[in-house]
Amino acid sequence: MKRAVDLLKNKFFLVTVVFIVWMLFFDKNDLYSQYEQRQQLNKLEQERDFYTKETAQVSKELDELTSNPAKLEKFARERYLMKKANEDVFVIVKEKKKEE
Repeated sequence: MKRAVDLLKNKFFLVTVVFIVWMLFFDKNDLYSQYEQRQQLNKLEQERDFYTKETAQVSKELDELTSNPAKLEKFARERYLMKKANEDVFVIVKEKKKEE
């Protein structure tokens, strides 16, 4: 018991404890803020990876469209419903099922 009282009277120990408590809970970079920032960093890294993959895929499709006229024609027909002069285009739209 005397040892604990002596420890609490030690000014260096008290300053160290106050400093640790301050850094863990009251500082602008406390544990909770660090956790939130880590979560945000992980989310942003996942988004970066997703957009990197999407960019690679789009650039690959662009290379195919610019180098292959058949792919360009297929793309124009599917996306923009373009057609040749002597043909008809039929667009089939599926109806949404109504829930009763």
